[in-house]
Amino acid sequence: MKTVVHVTHEAVQKIGGIGAVLHGLLTSKNYSQAVDRDILVGPLFDTHGPAENRLGTGGEVLYSSMDGIVRHPLAAAFAEIERRYHVGIVYGRKVFFDKFTGVKSHPEVLLFNVAHFDGARMANFKFRLFERFGLESNRYDHIWDFEQYCRIAEPAVDALLAMGCGSGPDPTIIFSHEYMGMPTVLAAILNAPAQFRTIFYAHEVAPMRRIVESHPGHDVAFYNAMRLAQKEKKYVTDVFGSQNSFYKTPLVVAARYCDNIFAVGDYVADEFRFLDRAFEGRQIDLAYNGVPSFEISLEEKMAARTRLQHYCENLLDYRPDFIFTHVTRMVLSKGLWRDIAVMDHLERLFRHENRSAVLFVLSTETSARRGDDIRNMEAGYKWPVAHREGYPDLTGGEAAFYAGVQEFNARSRNCKIVYINQFGFDWRACGERMPQDMEFMDIRHGSDVEFGQSIYEPFGIAQVEPISFGGLCVFTSLCGCAGFVRHAAGGETENAMAVDYTVSAEIKAERIDEFLHMDRKTRDLVESAVAGGIADEIFRRLPRKPVHFEANLQQGYALARRMSWEVVARDYVLPGIDRAIANARTKSYSVGGVAG
Repeated sequence: MKTVVHVTHEAVQKIGGIGAVLHGLLTSKNYSQAVDRDILVGPLFDTHGPAENRLGTGGEVLYSSMDGIVRHPLAAAFAEIERRYHVGIVYGRKVFFDKFTGVKSHPEVLLFNVAHFDGARMANFKFRLFERFGLESNRYDHIWDFEQYCRIAEPAVDALLAMGCGSGPDPTIIFSHEYMGMPTVLAAILNAPAQFRTIFYAHEVAPMRRIVESHPGHDVAFYNAMRLAQKEKKYVTDVFGSQNSFYKTPLVVAARYCDNIFAVGDYVADEFRFLDRAFEGRQIDLAYNGVPSFEISLEEKMAARTRLQHYCENLLDYRPDFIFTHVTRMVLSKGLWRDIAVMDHLERLFRHENRSAVLFVLSTETSARRGDDIRNMEAGYKWPVAHREGYPDLTGGEAAFYAGVQEFNARSRNCKIVYINQFGFDWRACGERMPQDMEFMDIRHGSDVEFGQSIYEPFGIAQVEPISFGGLCVFTSLCGCAGFVRHAAGGETENAMAVDYTVSAEIKAERIDEFLHMDRKTRDLVESAVAGGIADEIFRRLPRKPVHFEANLQQGYALARRMSWEVVARDYVLPGIDRAIANARTKSYSVGGVAG
């Protein structure tokens, strides 16, 4: 039986992909049977409020000196660590439960308040990081996101040792979920190498995301440049310059010292090898994310679809033949403008066949808006068909996307886009015109097509969630989920489309420098040409008869079962943990090696 430590900013609250991974693994039967103990480690972000709020909903605080909860067998050891480093510790348990697997997990949670950390100890730790690993922490002292994870590192290792980690026959595994856990990993290597094995869990390669998002050619320029560079044995520094001004870069490069590296997608592994020559011959294990996998009947699917059609009819006074959806975060990497480009081409196809469609885009830059505000906007100016800039409606990024929606809706006749900038999808969250029996899963169950055409997407759980329910999922071939679908399906499948914006007759560049100078105008031409082909293929695959819906539903569920968290745990994560335990850690570390 194994002990696994997860260092992450989502130790208490699920914010994004890492939280989804934790939930998926901890509620997997295969994982739960193989791992005896899970410990979640992270910062204590908020010291206000009562003790019962520290670990979130369902959390139980067992130790917190700041709250006077100190009657615990570990109290003396925790108090000594608090005194030694000038930190505060909150320790307890959380509950993870999945109604579909029936698995309930009770991981321990260890949080640190590092606001008043001992300066001398921090300086000594950072010196040792430089001396042993070449990590120049002084360059990033002013960045709190970097600093707080450095402050957590040594107290976390001491606390884990006090909790008995590494005292059994097998060492304890520490997962660094992204860059956040790397200082703790390095502290474990420095202070307790025999007790721990370490894995970098790459949910992305942070410097690559930054390049893709900031370059006007986005993925079209970056991945073509990367492919050419790798043929020429060049690395990111050779092509895009030093990335060390970005504080995450040296922490990600330090993954070279881990006993294993997990990549959530095939391109993540490629990006690692492009990051630094230290990863060129390095074993990097794929550890795809799991996909929700449960069965619904055709009647349930069609009922959800009917509710979505009814909602469109309430909003726009027509009942669409097809339902398109995109549920996502409102961030640049999601490539939402590509949805509009594809819908432009679909509009012409639907006119020719005299059919109609609606695209529901559910995405917001902020937290959930109050139900009263939604209803006031609905009564005042017909939200969400119409929007206004400013609180409580559109934020800056939302307004930019809505401008494109307005332009499309003004010129389209058979297809419309409804932009819902709200967190949640039911009557309470979205207003009086939504059917009262609508629930969030209806937008998953009833979707004919789910978009997810990201410019950077290491995996993309949201893109493939409707697969189990017979929806056609459209994502870029650069998404990690594309590789998983390909492996699980054994090739092509009617339930998914992996589209590639990096290959097009419109791309005239042939050399690295030409891709580096790609501008937005050129990228727009490429995207428009690719979008036309995507629209044609979507139009061909759309279900038009009950037998088509039934076939998609059966095939989709069969595919999703082969992509479940049970499969991920059994075939990817657990074997990768075993390899980390078996690996002999490198005995000497060279200074440097950071991409510079």
